[in-house]
Amino acid sequence: MAAIARAAISAVSEFRWLVKGLIMAITKRKFVTYGALMASYLAAPAVLRAQPTVIRWADELPSSSTQSQMIERIGRHVAERSGGRLIVESFPNGQLGSGRDVLESVLSGAITVTSNGPAALGSLVPQLSILEAPYIWRDTEHLARLSSSHLFASLKKQFVTSHGVRIINVSYYGKRHITTGNTELRTVADMRGFRLRVPPAEVYKAMASAWGARASPINFNELYIALSQGAIDGQENPLPTIAGAKLAEVQKYLILTGHIIAPRLIIANDDFFSKLSKSDWEIFEESVSNGIEWQNIEFARQEQTLLDDLKHQGMIVVEPDVESFREPVVQSLPITFQKIWGEKTWDSIVDL
Repeated sequence: MAAIARAAISAVSEFRWLVKGLIMAITKRKFVTYGALMASYLAAPAVLRAQPTVIRWADELPSSSTQSQMIERIGRHVAERSGGRLIVESFPNGQLGSGRDVLESVLSGAITVTSNGPAALGSLVPQLSILEAPYIWRDTEHLARLSSSHLFASLKKQFVTSHGVRIINVSYYGKRHITTGNTELRTVADMRGFRLRVPPAEVYKAMASAWGARASPINFNELYIALSQGAIDGQENPLPTIAGAKLAEVQKYLILTGHIIAPRLIIANDDFFSKLSKSDWEIFEESVSNGIEWQNIEFARQEQTLLDDLKHQGMIVVEPDVESFREPVVQSLPITFQKIWGEKTWDSIVDL
């Protein structure tokens, strides 16, 4: 199946990269830059022309999301820096499958890059899931210390050694809050029996259970329909994702639990990038770093303004008793996942 997927994606991609680049250039008023790149490329002797190296980046988030916009920015930067030699093809909105499907494709090499939360990636390296544990990060400054920690270096090494996947970088994915269709949650006691959509990851299921809720691990691209049909009572996500997915259309209450300060890991097929020249790898890595810097600032900016926007769209914002949500999670999860995370790992992160 992986070979078929590679062949199918490749057949479409080798033509799409030029068309997509031109469309993107027009949209962003950078036609001259792309035109110059292509004129230079076409003017070169045929013997010197090589097929561009296509980096296929798939994600299940909407094309309107800040994360998807970041990928587009990275793509433009990569194309410009490499003179069109490297092309990033973006596949947002679950075009190539669920987060799990895309992860398997990165493992096989059918897709080059994706991004996902540590809890989901914990299916490959279980200890990673602690990085997305509820109430483990105090604030964004605390989270920022992760990338330079010994723990993170060890996890990156495990990922490459055991699965041939490298972690390229970490981006900030916001504070996660709960939304509900009809229930005004004030304390954790109001969660009893509540059907809460969570990502299909054990840490999220355990969090829901600690709250007394019923975890419903539905894929993101099925979330809007599930909420609109009443199959679940609510969900949890960062504000830009709630806005980008238009969840205000199907959810009445926004509960500011801030239960997870979420990192999102950008991961890639190691075999693919190992074959790039050093200069091409440096171009891509630098482009990703620049993209993340923009996205982190933009994400934080949006979090400051989206509360008013969501209110104007009709959502009722509730400030709950956060400690009542925090206490059962902190009491139960470190014990539940002690064998997976390591006996002292929780404390070592708290002390970063």
